[in-house]
Amino acid sequence: MKNFKSEIENPIISKDILDLENKIALYYEGKIDEARFRSLRLARGIYGQRQFGVQMIRIKLPYGKVSSEQLHRIAEVSDTYSRGRLHITTRQDIQIHHVSLEKTPELWAELEQDEITLREACGNTVRNVTASETAGIDIKEPFDVSPYAQAVFEFFLRNPICQEMGRKFKISFSGTDEDTALSFINDLGFIAKLNKGEKGFKILIGGGLGSQPRPANVMCEFISVDKIIPLIEAVLRVFDRYGERTKRSRARLKFLVQQIGLVAFVKLVKEEHKALSNQTYKIDTAKFDKEIILPEIKIPSVKIKNMETYNLWKETNVIPQKQQGLFAIGIKIHLGNFYTDKARLLAHLIKKYAANELRLSLRQNILIRHVKEELLPFFYVELKKLGFAETGYNSLVDITACPGTDTCNLGIASSTGITKELEKVLTNEYPHYKNNKDITIKISGCMNACGQHAMAHIGFQGMAIKSGNLVAPALQVLLGGGIIGNGKGRFSDKVIKIPSKRGPEALRYLLNDFETKKEDKETFLKYYDRKQEHYFYKLLKPLADTSNLQQKDFMDWGSNEQYINTVGIGECAGVVIDLVATLLFESEEKIEQAKASLQLNQFSDSAYYAYTSMVNTAKALLLTKEEKTNTQAIIITEFEKLFSDKIKLETPFSEFVYQIKKNKPSKEFTTKYVQDAAFFYKKVTTYRTKTRSNGNNQQA
Repeated sequence: MKNFKSEIENPIISKDILDLENKIALYYEGKIDEARFRSLRLARGIYGQRQFGVQMIRIKLPYGKVSSEQLHRIAEVSDTYSRGRLHITTRQDIQIHHVSLEKTPELWAELEQDEITLREACGNTVRNVTASETAGIDIKEPFDVSPYAQAVFEFFLRNPICQEMGRKFKISFSGTDEDTALSFINDLGFIAKLNKGEKGFKILIGGGLGSQPRPANVMCEFISVDKIIPLIEAVLRVFDRYGERTKRSRARLKFLVQQIGLVAFVKLVKEEHKALSNQTYKIDTAKFDKEIILPEIKIPSVKIKNMETYNLWKETNVIPQKQQGLFAIGIKIHLGNFYTDKARLLAHLIKKYAANELRLSLRQNILIRHVKEELLPFFYVELKKLGFAETGYNSLVDITACPGTDTCNLGIASSTGITKELEKVLTNEYPHYKNNKDITIKISGCMNACGQHAMAHIGFQGMAIKSGNLVAPALQVLLGGGIIGNGKGRFSDKVIKIPSKRGPEALRYLLNDFETKKEDKETFLKYYDRKQEHYFYKLLKPLADTSNLQQKDFMDWGSNEQYINTVGIGECAGVVIDLVATLLFESEEKIEQAKASLQLNQFSDSAYYAYTSMVNTAKALLLTKEEKTNTQAIIITEFEKLFSDKIKLETPFSEFVYQIKKNKPSKEFTTKYVQDAAFFYKKVTTYRTKTRSNGNNQQA
């Protein structure tokens, strides 16, 4: 077994990687069941691919920030363990595909050499914290949200309150009211505000996409920056306790907020106040407040062959920064995919000629920051050599799409294939839309909306459609979504379903009608609202006829074989483990983790481990009776009802467990609470052993 400790200074990270390697060995030996192992690897960024025997690795890059050294490291890892391709996601992560499971500990250890983690990039955890890619340079922003996104990432990484939730949890930080980090579709969204000179945030809660999109509610109009981490912690505690755990399709925070109502939810959040590890949490912004230091270099002399093209590039891809004399350069990355040879050259450019920083965007692009104005011609020439000077950054021709059936288990139809075809249509037939930033096209390969199709002006969702006894790949056409701003957004209407091969024609129908029927200076959304959904249904209806399909219509984009609608088991939020023995084993582990945290004076963490142990232990016993265990709150109620006369405690079980809500996490309280958890675990395991023994004797 490789000694990662010699490579990694941080003992917590070293232990994490060694634990993964040990668990992989146990899994191969058949000593850990598939469901339990899946949950563990997902929380470490390892996601099963559509292709058998290989994994997708998701690299967690908070708010998309990447240095030259980190990009070099990611490129090296991709070349060593994969195929040299990097994929930017719509949550500012990088994914590497086709990695062998047994190689993942080595890969992770190498990434950690440059402070890059896989931890909690997937699974039922707090996912990557996203932010506006222009944070820190935006002329309109009241302040830089980057340090706050960084602090949230650091505080909740490996935090016991968010390791085994019912579903994933997404957080975003928008730098301005334009809401470019999409607060209205996140579980928690923060929008930077100033209130009489004080820094703070407007907070949105309970948003989400998927098959049932829901706009977030305004939780509060302003909260000071030192209160955001305690608030997030309280929300996560409530979600962990009351969130659905059995019905996966109803387990996101948006359903809990919808079910009990915002007022009741906020009340539960306030009740967690006493138990929090910090009542306020000061966030250090010093690293982000430093003056930008650029390398002193001689400006390279370059010759621009076509000034018209160069000026168009400056118009569409170059953004003036709030720092005088500095500019950001947007790079349009087709489908979010780029290769390691270009990544290395890009890393060299930002190290030598900029401020050694780029940001990945939520539209799967790259933004180079802090470039001197006199260096813009040089960057244009160098980026053009890499194929990175294509105009139209963040415009209509810059289509967002998920990987779809290329690699994803849940993909129904090819989202990348239709994207390529639509981009051809736009480039060849509608060149005047090259710099149109009023219309967005987004594409997902299934209803889960990783390509964010449900909030696009023009969206396409991969589906299947029947024609006689055959099945063809299809697209649901959605229209009318978009960002309104300041936490408000609108979701697209599902207009009509058409065969996938007619997607390009549908785009032509829409753009031609818009061009001929729009009123003076009318935006696409206003035109859509004026015409209404039924108009567009009638417009596109001829394309929905399946009685005249040809052989090519039964083949998906990029394929020469007949389409088969095959969908695997999704892994994006893990699997709930309901095995009694596994739960009791995990309860024992939690008690040991509680004791270890107690020794380190991490009282809040220790108490939460103890709390989770009690809930797991109670759930294990309820499962032997086939009782409901949908939420932690239900588990506590049902256990008290069914086992209070069998498991004798000093107080009713609910009071016994909910001590965590009513006490500050002091050393005195936490010590007793951990002892209570161990006492309860012993009582339950003794009872279970006794009842099982009696049952066996009766059968004998």
